[in-house]
Amino acid sequence: MGDFSNAIIIGASGGIGAAMADAIEARGGRVTRLSRRSEPALDFADPATIAAAASALEAGAPYDAVIIATGLLHDDGWGPEKSWKMLEADPLEAVFRVNTIGPMLVARHFLPLLPRKKRSLFAMLGARVGSIADNRLGGWYGYRASKAALAQFARTLSIELARTHEVAVVAALHPGTVDTALSEPFQANVPEGQLFTPAKSAAHLLDVLEGLTPADSGGHFDWAGERVPA
Repeated sequence: MGDFSNAIIIGASGGIGAAMADAIEARGGRVTRLSRRSEPALDFADPATIAAAASALEAGAPYDAVIIATGLLHDDGWGPEKSWKMLEADPLEAVFRVNTIGPMLVARHFLPLLPRKKRSLFAMLGARVGSIADNRLGGWYGYRASKAALAQFARTLSIELARTHEVAVVAALHPGTVDTALSEPFQANVPEGQLFTPAKSAAHLLDVLEGLTPADSGGHFDWAGERVPA
């Protein structure tokens, strides 16, 4: 199974995470599914659970891939900001905790579970709206900024990881617009044929990951394997 013979999916209870786990298993791989409801539980709102989950999985190491399939755009009572006048501390902190800080802490605790000498993957769900160069509409301040920070984290991590894991690949992945709870309030504006099912997006993302090389490490790629501008 190569890249996914022994994989970890974080956010496996969500639409994309569950679909990626299902797709890996359908291809013959093994998946450890982690979420707030799994055993062990992993909750970005409680950093101690990240460390505890990694510790609980040490016996199963090494793992070929750690994939973080989480994202937060809106929640009960608030949505993405249309103007700077809507910026509030609590929603911004929540968005950064899920989209940026959580994945960074996963790296701290889960990277020791990857092999040093064999190819491995550390992947996170990015977003095209996190591209600074591609931002022509404005708005969605917290989501854009948190995903831009995630792309910078992927780049920075790849530089350090290459010193000890020469064939590891770190990547941020834009899954396209996927029919999940995250995108549901905004699907009316999606052009026909451009709203993916979770299964279709998952299949694309796994194909992209399988094609990446260490030379691509630190990049931000969309579902078709094209680089997302920084």
